[in-house]
Amino acid sequence: MFEFSNLLCYNFKAFVFNKYLGDLNGRLSIGIFKAERILYYIEPTEEEILSFCDGMIPESPMAYDGAYGTYDCPGLFRIKTKSGYMEVLGIEFRMNDRQVEYPKNLKSLILNQGLIRSDTFIKMDAVSKDDIWRQIKKTIETNVPLKTASYQHLISTEGEPDLIQIFTLNNRKKYLISAKKVDFTPKYISLGGGTHKEKELYDLANRDKIIGCHNWNYMWENIAYLGFTGIRDFTFVYFDIKDFKALNVVYVHVTANEVLRRIANKMENTEWIYHVARSDNDNFAMMIRTMPNDETLDKLKKLFSELEAMPEIPNYSIFYRVGVVPMKTSLLLGPTVADAGKQVQRMGCKNYMTEINFYTESMYDQLNWSEQIKAYVDIAIKKDEFAVYLQPKYDIRTEKIHGAEALIRWNLHGKELLAPYKFIPIFEQDGLITKIDVIVLHKVCQYFKSWKARGIALHPISVNLSRKSLGMPDLVEHLTAIVDEYDVSHELIDFELTESSAHDDQSYMIHIIQMLKNKGFKISLDDFGTGYSSLSLLTVLPMDTIKIDKSFVDGICGENSSKECSVLRHIISMAKDLNLTCLAEGAETGQQFELLRSFVCEIVQGYYYSKPLPVEEYEKKLV
Repeated sequence: MFEFSNLLCYNFKAFVFNKYLGDLNGRLSIGIFKAERILYYIEPTEEEILSFCDGMIPESPMAYDGAYGTYDCPGLFRIKTKSGYMEVLGIEFRMNDRQVEYPKNLKSLILNQGLIRSDTFIKMDAVSKDDIWRQIKKTIETNVPLKTASYQHLISTEGEPDLIQIFTLNNRKKYLISAKKVDFTPKYISLGGGTHKEKELYDLANRDKIIGCHNWNYMWENIAYLGFTGIRDFTFVYFDIKDFKALNVVYVHVTANEVLRRIANKMENTEWIYHVARSDNDNFAMMIRTMPNDETLDKLKKLFSELEAMPEIPNYSIFYRVGVVPMKTSLLLGPTVADAGKQVQRMGCKNYMTEINFYTESMYDQLNWSEQIKAYVDIAIKKDEFAVYLQPKYDIRTEKIHGAEALIRWNLHGKELLAPYKFIPIFEQDGLITKIDVIVLHKVCQYFKSWKARGIALHPISVNLSRKSLGMPDLVEHLTAIVDEYDVSHELIDFELTESSAHDDQSYMIHIIQMLKNKGFKISLDDFGTGYSSLSLLTVLPMDTIKIDKSFVDGICGENSSKECSVLRHIISMAKDLNLTCLAEGAETGQQFELLRSFVCEIVQGYYYSKPLPVEEYEKKLV
């Protein structure tokens, strides 16, 4: 082994979804830290280097991908030495860890601790290894780091980089480049001495005023400025208390705060926990010692089992939702690691038990994809990249078009049409779905205005109203104004709301639906029969149509389908008794269609008649 004493490394990263994010190059940038580490490598041929850029990695370094103690996946490294540059394919490991199984068949060198900048890229078109480095150099010159990102005021990227790293695994391309460190020491991480006034200011900024432990400001600084804290790497843990709201209500705030205080004290006095902070409410974040996942799990199980009992309330147990982000991912995400922790924490959904879940590589890809599209959505709206497809609904007796459902598609960068499942769940979590609801309504009204002007027959179109939109102030007035802007008859708009959203606040929901009906709009209940007590809704919500979920239709033609048929037949009969129109979703075969006809279902929607269509194709069915 020999030591490579490069300058403090500044790594330039790009998390990519090469098919999608062409217009995002260089727009997202964060700074993170990588400790001193060992690079195990092979010396590749030019052919192996070019193959690597296409995602094909030699077996010897690839064998260690995902191993405990690795700082990243296998990559291509270009290292400046006294005699020039050396180019190697290898993988980085944390140093001096007895639990790490270091490679025995690879050469090695030491890379000093480094600062990291993160940017976004799409692809690399290289016919020679010189093309690779030319493209990297151009990238360095054209991409400007985000000024608000941690570390960006601490580094200089002038001059030839001492170290370049490229990663191409799992549809993510990352480019890393070394840089020089600017002389700076952040005093607000550890104040140490100082005056009494300075101590007061520090506590005000970094401590929770209710339970006295550190707050998220403190945690963020220790993650963002990891290289200055003496911690080389860490595993991130984010957790909360299940049903804490009930604890707060039933046993009052004093008891609930004492629970939070006891949790914080326990964490602060556990030797393998570096830092703990209250994020908000009953949410806590921890930086803990890097260990293999099974050891981490054992320690966390023991820790939280000791925190289940409540001395204040005998026979009452507390359970937790715990999300763990392993070391490698924690370092790569830097200060955004909390988003990953929250994502995996939300997986805990079982009652009366503590759940500990680990963040995975697929979640890592999803989180980065989520951040990319959320950052780009406003640009996409300005570019009119969202398209509305229409899936026809048919009268089951006449087999003629009865109307359609409006379904969103995203023509990302004009290159690929994204199905809703790739972005709608993300927008629903973040509240951006309200913008999509408005876009769909505008486009549907534009269609009606065009058809009316051309004398094309008009049939109702259903438009989804998300849970987030239902909570908007002045919702009814806002929707009415949009429809009236295009001089569209209100009875042509059928607002669909999901069964789950109808359960959020029934009295409020009834009020909103009644106001929409008073304006002349139609109302449909979507996904009927999926996971909630639906029957009570039929008696209280002033609806026009129930849409029977596809899961019911799927089961009516298989073996032993008599029960499914009986349930579906009685749902349709009950809807008729309540003067509701019944629509069956997901009819895909002639046999399903005939059974639905025999059950006297009125409307059918599904691939048996038509898939969702661009508006031009839908128009042809109207003429």
